[in-house]
Amino acid sequence: MPDVITFFATAPKGLEGLLADELRELGGKDCGERRAGAVFSGTLETAYRACLWSRIANRILLPLATVPVTNAAELYAAVQGIRWTDHLGPEDTLAVDFSGRVPDIVHTHYGALKVKDAIVDQFRAQGLARPSIDTVQPSLRINVYLHRDQAVISLDLSGESLHRRGYREAGGRAPLKENLAAAILRRAGWPAIFAAGGACVDPMCGSGTFIIEAGMMAGDIAPGLHRTYWGFSGWRGHDRDAWNRILDEAKERRQAAKDRPLHIHGYDADPASIKTARENARLAGLAGRIEFSVCVLRNLRRPPDAGGLVVVNPPYGERLGDARVLVDLYRELGQKLLQEFSGWQAAVLTGDPELGKTLGLRARKYTTVYNGALECRLLLIDIAPEQVREPPDPVKRALQNSARIIESSGGMFENRLRKNLRAIGKWATREGISCYRLYDADIPEYAAAVDIYGNWVHVQEYAPPRDVDAKAASGRLREMLAVLALVLECPHDRLVLKRRERQKGGTQYGKVDDAADFLTVEEQGVKLLVNLKDYLDTGLFLDHRPTRALIRETARDRRFLNLFAYTGAATIYAALGGARSTTSVDLSRTYLDWAGRNLGLNHLSPRNNELIQADCLEWIARSRGQYDLIFLDPPTFSRSKRMADNFDVQRDHVELLHKTLRLLNPGGTLLFSTNRHGFKLDTEALKQIAPGIQIEDITRATLPRDFQRMPPAHKCWRISRE
Repeated sequence: MPDVITFFATAPKGLEGLLADELRELGGKDCGERRAGAVFSGTLETAYRACLWSRIANRILLPLATVPVTNAAELYAAVQGIRWTDHLGPEDTLAVDFSGRVPDIVHTHYGALKVKDAIVDQFRAQGLARPSIDTVQPSLRINVYLHRDQAVISLDLSGESLHRRGYREAGGRAPLKENLAAAILRRAGWPAIFAAGGACVDPMCGSGTFIIEAGMMAGDIAPGLHRTYWGFSGWRGHDRDAWNRILDEAKERRQAAKDRPLHIHGYDADPASIKTARENARLAGLAGRIEFSVCVLRNLRRPPDAGGLVVVNPPYGERLGDARVLVDLYRELGQKLLQEFSGWQAAVLTGDPELGKTLGLRARKYTTVYNGALECRLLLIDIAPEQVREPPDPVKRALQNSARIIESSGGMFENRLRKNLRAIGKWATREGISCYRLYDADIPEYAAAVDIYGNWVHVQEYAPPRDVDAKAASGRLREMLAVLALVLECPHDRLVLKRRERQKGGTQYGKVDDAADFLTVEEQGVKLLVNLKDYLDTGLFLDHRPTRALIRETARDRRFLNLFAYTGAATIYAALGGARSTTSVDLSRTYLDWAGRNLGLNHLSPRNNELIQADCLEWIARSRGQYDLIFLDPPTFSRSKRMADNFDVQRDHVELLHKTLRLLNPGGTLLFSTNRHGFKLDTEALKQIAPGIQIEDITRATLPRDFQRMPPAHKCWRISRE
């Protein structure tokens, strides 16, 4: 390695300038903003310092080569042009991250495979054993970025994203990434505020990310000090002496600042969130140095500090609740800032600029930042009476847009419900189906799904758009419930109402109640437990009734694998269909326990029906099992705190299917399903990376009579291996 190297640090969109400034402070030379990051020059020790101390970067990359690439063959040759034995040995493991495309590389997973092939082929050509693949914690992680017919081939010195500090055991309901929180604190001027003896307060701290990042800054704690894995640790070019010097210096700085007073306070109305925040703070080395308290917003009082910064990430309305309620929350927050924190600074992150306006305080500056894929506004406010502004009236705005709402005629919903009951209800009775969908927003003004579970009625209201008059929407909901009770002769205590909102950045299985009421229902001769109250989904996806029947018909004498198994309904069908064995994998202990109860309900032995709690993406990558029938129904999107990475079914389905197909025996069948609207299966990419497979769209055959609407409730493919 040369003495001076040019490195590249990646960062979330919108933070490139802040990152370049930070890298200069860390000793980087020739620092400059670039698309999605910043370049800097220095020694290997400089890069190590950036890995350990950067609070904003995602990754630190060491470029090995920049070469022109216009096709897969040129990519292969470019990678082969690097002497990889300088970087890893046959006994080591590797992983490849690939982004970009050229005409004959139609998917990033295929590009990553070409890079991997070039490396292992080089080892074989030298008579050496090939390095193994480890996608979780490899000895060496290689990053290839292809843009405008140029490939940059780099070593990832960080190994995994630097936002993972190592202190977060659990996140709140919508945790903010640590490096975004640190960037917001920096942009809000927190380093200067704490240097002057100021305080930091977060009135809605959740799992404590803002508060802990503020404490680590003020306590001079390197953000990477608690990490146990680095991308350079297994690299043959690693300078252990340099790294140990930087690590020892960081420990000395932390020790020197351990008695520094920190005026940092986190509050939240949820006791569970405060408990999580305290544990995270302990893991960050800040136990007893920052204060967390359970406190609702209306009871918030300024701590006995002269001045400082209020930083807050209130709910956006995208996934944490009802925008109509949030208007009142934002107004209360603005009033509380003015009453208790006049003379302080405030930094408010919001995903909705209109909600930001309802604070009633004028921002001196605002900037756009991205929380994942969500575009947000960071409002920087001088809290003072002269900054008060009249907040907009959301009710008036909704009334102005009320022309878009088609007013219902008398009896419209009742007429449609009776019509559906004559058609779908009679069909369900004739087929012996006790659980079915009776109505699904057939009339747009009555936006709800109505499902029948025996003598219970399960109603999911679809959240109305923000420009719909809240009073009108509420009135239609009341009308729906009254008509349902009348037409279905259902007492109110057997009618369950939930609100289904757009799920961004989480999973669809969030808990909404603690009733713990389970019902036993029967479907096609199979007994299953459902819970209508505690979760957004009930434990049984009604639209997959024919898919489960297909699994039972084809499972005899086959080894069956159920991935993202949820409550195991497909597993029960396979086992009752005579499967030789079943394996069900899911991350949630709650749902696996539920699946176990379903097995017991059908008198199925756990001996041949294995339940595995694991991140399915990691489990698939490391599994060596072979199966004859696989059911794969992944979530549309997942950002679970226990999963290794974010998952998006449209973006990641080719890689997921390729890895799953490795587990399928010749002559076996994989059923792949998704309920993502607008999903497009990339058949070309699949056949390119998994030649010899047959793909058949069986969506129409797997949609039951009660779900034959457009767009379809799910899409389903049968993939077989010759």
